[in-house]
Amino acid sequence: MPDSGLPEKRPLLLLVAGAKGAIASTLAMAVAASRRTPEIILPSLTTRDKFPYLAAVEETQIAGWDSNPQALASSTLCQGIVPESVCRLHAEQLEQITVKAAPAPDHDLQGQVDRVTADIREFRQAHADCLPVFINLLPAAPLNDFDRCRSLPELYETAGNQFMPDLAYALAAVTSGIPLVNFTPNAVEIPVLVEEALSRGVPVCGRDGKTGQTYFKVVLASAFRARSLAVDGWYSLNILGNADGRNLMEPERAAGKVANKTDLLDELLGYPVGGRYKTPSHKVHIDYYAPRGDAKEAWDVIDFRGLFDLPMSLRLNLQGRDSILAAPMALDLARWMAALQLAGFCGPVPELGFFFKKPVGPNAAKTFQEQLYSLDVLERRCAEKMSSGASAAGARP
Repeated sequence: MPDSGLPEKRPLLLLVAGAKGAIASTLAMAVAASRRTPEIILPSLTTRDKFPYLAAVEETQIAGWDSNPQALASSTLCQGIVPESVCRLHAEQLEQITVKAAPAPDHDLQGQVDRVTADIREFRQAHADCLPVFINLLPAAPLNDFDRCRSLPELYETAGNQFMPDLAYALAAVTSGIPLVNFTPNAVEIPVLVEEALSRGVPVCGRDGKTGQTYFKVVLASAFRARSLAVDGWYSLNILGNADGRNLMEPERAAGKVANKTDLLDELLGYPVGGRYKTPSHKVHIDYYAPRGDAKEAWDVIDFRGLFDLPMSLRLNLQGRDSILAAPMALDLARWMAALQLAGFCGPVPELGFFFKKPVGPNAAKTFQEQLYSLDVLERRCAEKMSSGASAAGARP
């Protein structure tokens, strides 16, 4: 059989930081379930019919890190997200997933990076046939200020003994040549990391997965903009009772996420909401409410104006499931990143802004329509690069 020039189809290896958290354990359960009942998992993936040069979703492997000593299957059951019957059906598969202990907080940043890098080598040896992709699913953390650092040695010296697991994982992944998906609101895409990604041929995407309320905010705001309806004010309230909600009750941890949710609207509309009042009137609140669990509820009150400057309003109540919405997105993004690396893309990928509240990279599309178009263009470019690479390989003697 003649050589097509295309690389052999390889399954993905998802390397997950926060592997026993709500989103990650739901992701692991989805991957396990896809092997037995793909018909209940694959329809939720936007990449299910894309990237024919990747192995099937059902062949995906997972490994990762977590500070929780509880077994992954037990942790998943305790999350209360996936029905107990489903958890028990796939418990044996989950127990086969290797989850290493997170780096100790008494290590400096370089020590943390070295430790994670060593773990990555072990994971790669154990899954030598796989394409690794790193997914950051750690909790929201306080903002960092490392944009001024211009080299790894300077970053390590500046960071000192600060415990910053997000940055440690991200640096270890990128310097190991592994694509990075930053699903968290934490700003790990600092200049040093981006330079490393560019020099090592590693694509990077993020930040802050756009799963529920903000996804629909982009859709609605794009509709207001398309109809030239002026948004006068937008009040958003989120209530959730999972670990993410509890974590976001700390103002310094919530600052990044609230900023990502807030900045997005002015950027999309092209004007500051509340300008007529000389004060911002786009409000975003997140409250921990234990009875909700992972079943997050979001309320939006939108005031807008039309002809003759007459006021109108819209009310939206979303009763969603945080991890059920997020897990398939994380898997979609991992598949995108593996495909993009195979096609030769590197550095930030702003075209994946469809998935994020705060896309990294220059000139990211703002409106919903523009984001969908950017995705289509990116997919075509990816396919063209793979095709041209295969043709070149086939032409070589």
